[in-house]
Amino acid sequence: MRLPESLRPELLAPAGDRDCMRAAVENGADAVYFGLNCGFNARARATNVSPDELTETMRFLHHRGVKGYITLNTLAFTNELAEIEALVRVIAAAGVDALLVQDIGLLRLIRTICPELPLHASTQMTLTSAECIQVAEELGVERVVLARELSLREITRLRQSTSVALECFVHGALCVAYSGQCLTSESLGGRSANRGQCAQACRLPYDLICDGEDVDLGAQKYLLSPQDLAAYELTADLIAAGISSFKIEGRLKTPEYVANITRHYREAIDLAMAGEPVEFSRDEVREMELSFSRGFSPGWLLGDDHKMLVPAITSAKRGVLLGTISKLFPNSVEIRLDGPVKRGDGVVFAGNREADDEQGGRIYGVLQQGRQQEHPVSTGLVELEFQHGSIDFQRLQSGQTVWKTDDPQLTAKLKKSFSGPDPLHKRPLTLKVRAVTGEPLEIEALVKPAAGNANAVGLRERVVSSEPLALARKHAVTEDFFVEQLSRLGNTPYELAGLEAEIVGGPMIPLSVLSKLRQELVARLDQAAMQPTTRTLHAGLALNEMKSGIGLRVRQDAEHAVTPQLNLLCRTLAQVTAVAEDPRRIAHAAGMIYADFQDLREYRQGVEIAHAAGLSIYLAPPRIQKPDEAGLFQSLLKYGADGMLVRNLAGMRFCSERQIPFVADYSLNATNELTVQYLIEQGAERATASYDLNRDQLLDLVGAVPPKWLEVVIHQHMPMFHMEHCVFCAVLSPGTNKTNCGRPCDTHLVQLRDRVGSEHPLKADVGCRNTLYNAVPQSAAEVVPQLLGRGVCDLRIEFLDETPTEMIRILNLYRDLLSDRIPGEEVWRRLNAANRVGVTRGTLEERRNPLAIL
Repeated sequence: MRLPESLRPELLAPAGDRDCMRAAVENGADAVYFGLNCGFNARARATNVSPDELTETMRFLHHRGVKGYITLNTLAFTNELAEIEALVRVIAAAGVDALLVQDIGLLRLIRTICPELPLHASTQMTLTSAECIQVAEELGVERVVLARELSLREITRLRQSTSVALECFVHGALCVAYSGQCLTSESLGGRSANRGQCAQACRLPYDLICDGEDVDLGAQKYLLSPQDLAAYELTADLIAAGISSFKIEGRLKTPEYVANITRHYREAIDLAMAGEPVEFSRDEVREMELSFSRGFSPGWLLGDDHKMLVPAITSAKRGVLLGTISKLFPNSVEIRLDGPVKRGDGVVFAGNREADDEQGGRIYGVLQQGRQQEHPVSTGLVELEFQHGSIDFQRLQSGQTVWKTDDPQLTAKLKKSFSGPDPLHKRPLTLKVRAVTGEPLEIEALVKPAAGNANAVGLRERVVSSEPLALARKHAVTEDFFVEQLSRLGNTPYELAGLEAEIVGGPMIPLSVLSKLRQELVARLDQAAMQPTTRTLHAGLALNEMKSGIGLRVRQDAEHAVTPQLNLLCRTLAQVTAVAEDPRRIAHAAGMIYADFQDLREYRQGVEIAHAAGLSIYLAPPRIQKPDEAGLFQSLLKYGADGMLVRNLAGMRFCSERQIPFVADYSLNATNELTVQYLIEQGAERATASYDLNRDQLLDLVGAVPPKWLEVVIHQHMPMFHMEHCVFCAVLSPGTNKTNCGRPCDTHLVQLRDRVGSEHPLKADVGCRNTLYNAVPQSAAEVVPQLLGRGVCDLRIEFLDETPTEMIRILNLYRDLLSDRIPGEEVWRRLNAANRVGVTRGTLEERRNPLAIL
């Protein structure tokens, strides 16, 4: 049964450059998303669009009936806010249809600058529940890009709990970590993913260490590299779940990829809307895989299946399986085919990429039964010939798999779809004609808006002839006549989809008059389509107005002296006990305890131990809260702790509404004063400075807000990957998810060894999500005197696996630092810690090689 048009989702395609934009438009996208080359977008390596070209870019898109969204989806630092305000004014004036935003402070700033500019919450905001989305909606968000880790069941529950439009990734690469919560490439290489510079450390090989022993996993090396998402078969289910926009990943991909994937999802949506099954042939799927594929999967949409999601055999684009070597010759190879092959195709012989023994090349000849084949061959045995010397056949072996990586004919076909001078994908045009003898001819045109824009009215224009219609002497006009003449729309972006004619009195009309009216009508439609949206901008500098209140608080707080204290995050009962029994705690920088336990049942005892020692203790719920996990916050209340260390917007709102004391943790990504101000206004006692801040940026933030608003982590093992994917389940259990895994995380200590030999601890939280921590602790000891000098009094040490003896040693070194008995350099050197603040290098910090992890 055909679905109502009101359910038709928008098809949203990536545009890393203008060619990709054209490819998306000509293959049926309803909207495109792209970044600007001045920065502040999560794909810094894409070509992107210049702000100077923005107005013309939007005119092109709107002329073709396509919306344009700009990705302003990175975190913003204090010294960038003024530049961003100027940029937002340019964006708003250019008629951009929406901004995708990650930073809470930027949401507030943009809403102040231009309340009429639509805001979409980027997937970088890590919105995974109705409670999180409600907060985003209050910040002015009209649409949420859901976290990729949500299942169809969870999306359906979300849809029932919010009226905000939901956007969902349907195709492309999957990050193993929650977007907006990954600090891996930054921690290891100094490149911030939250600033658009992800180094894809998840695609690298890792060895598994369990309880101190290496585990032989055979060919499984890529333990953190998911297969790609391909949800075309779930199109109807996603529409039923209430998804408003189908999003294709790929701003770093080629125009041919964009053309290919957009075309297939255009077909999938159209089939589903018509009530037809979405069933692509094997050849059609191969076409998609050839553009880019690490192997297709439904991702998390059908729920957690950790073994399916990460087979761990490879992380590279392989294309499609072509066959298996059956025989080797001195200058050629015979393979048994699993798919079609022809001359000119590119292939690779599977091998060990790390050992650099993969070989590949372009096929010069395809022989079957000794005869050269001019057309594709799909089955049986074939002999493949290559350019002389391009393949070392002695390194190949029988049984080795062969992958087809390139199809020049397919590439040429895809390129042709967007490289021509004339529009190929056209906007359906409906005409109403009124032809009455003795009255002027009237033609009214209607072009419906693209999907995903329920409030739009489309284009409607009307033209009228200058003279009344005369009575026909021989041949009066007919509806067929108008269809024939008015469908001649040539190289315009319109095509006639329907015509309704009212003809009275047998009129006639000269072809020249009708042609002129047709041209005038098209010109008016063009003009209306490209007319930029008129928006009202804040008259003054919005940033200065928003900061004025903060500045007053900074001046007032500067008059009050502060006493520094060390707050301690403990992850085991033994660590809490060690702090409680520490004889120096009363006299030296006594702070509070944060408890972050894997087992909820231990919280009660942890609270009792802390309170018996006179210590304040806050409990730390998980970083992620999904639709069926809202009760976790309520569960924590029964343990009688003094407050919470909240890590997401849902936790913030839970505590705020119940007046529960809370501190906002680093995962809320406070990198500027507007975000910090918001968190404090929502009831936070303090906001933890984001780990994306380096030393210079941190000190800028400290200078921009009252210091007592901030808490700074000065020692920790950086949490790198935070994942829905469970490595414990994937490789240490026969199960597929938390319902049948047997919980190996409860009984085994696991580390992942990277290519430089570092052994990074892997932990599971109460929600069975994994976090991989940097093996090397990080110390900000050298910046502590500057922080104290500027009034910051809450400093935090985060413990991981340290024994009581080790943690008291660490604690005493920082106590001596606060007492000015030892310098910061001595602290981090004695702890064998990395000397830096956050994850990116400041001007005063040691340099690191950004390519070290590669």
